[in-house]
Amino acid sequence: MLINILSIVIGIVLVLWGADRLTDGSVAVAERLGIPQIVIGLTIVAMGTSMPEFCSSLVSALNHQPGMAVGNVVGSNIFNALLIVGAAAVVAPISILRSSVKKDIPFALVASMLLVLLCGFDGKIQRYDAAILLVFFGIFMYMTLREAKTGSAEQPSAEGQTKPMSRLMAAVWIVVGLACLIGGSTVFVNGASELASALGVDPTIIGLTIVAMGTSLPELATSVVSATKGNSGIAIGNVLGSNVFNILFILGVTGVITPLDIQGITPVDLSLLVVSMVLLWLFSYTKLRIERWEGAVLIAVFAGYMTMLIVNA
Repeated sequence: MLINILSIVIGIVLVLWGADRLTDGSVAVAERLGIPQIVIGLTIVAMGTSMPEFCSSLVSALNHQPGMAVGNVVGSNIFNALLIVGAAAVVAPISILRSSVKKDIPFALVASMLLVLLCGFDGKIQRYDAAILLVFFGIFMYMTLREAKTGSAEQPSAEGQTKPMSRLMAAVWIVVGLACLIGGSTVFVNGASELASALGVDPTIIGLTIVAMGTSLPELATSVVSATKGNSGIAIGNVLGSNVFNILFILGVTGVITPLDIQGITPVDLSLLVVSMVLLWLFSYTKLRIERWEGAVLIAVFAGYMTMLIVNA
């Protein structure tokens, strides 16, 4: 059991470091190619911080642990919307961009509802279900790129830009980052699966808790640090972009490769996935701002959910 716990810790360290390297390298390449900063934030950075979820879910599915694969995404999105946004808001109230209230949050809510709808038919994500998710991801990317190209997108602060990086170093970091993500995810998922078996816990529960929280650490670090520096737009944008990417792209790609059986994911889990986005939208819509007390409410809801999972495990 000690070896399994050590594997989980090593896996988390590798995926976190790998995600950081991959994001730095990708941003450097994008800047050298002249891609607008807003596009980098909504696409490359969000995808970079979601790579741990992607690799962990893919490896879980290939290892015939579909419940953990889906549980990782569902748990990560709940973790993002409730705990990460809540913690960031408690640190410093989050100002919400009008474009996020009109487009990003509603689209993240639609993605959550789409997943619930597809899962509700037969309890599985078939290849054609996954293809639908990928189509919606393409629509989201098209809307984001078109908004940036027309200049209607609100630009985030330039604070915290990466230092100039050579093309060779950027390429090296991308390759090294991907290698660490894949290797770390394999170690992490194997350790979590064996720990679940040793404790007699359903792998889906492990996916909703340990795996989900471990792979969401990049989003947590990015959002909380951004909030402390006053870059609230980055804090909320990272969460929204990651949530859309998690559902539409990660489950889309994973489901195309191998159909996913969502046994172990309860109606409560799926309902909270939608409710968390509704709460986020309501809090953001009122004054285009998430206050500290609203952040505390989000954290309290997450704490209640975790307590329920542990008690019923």
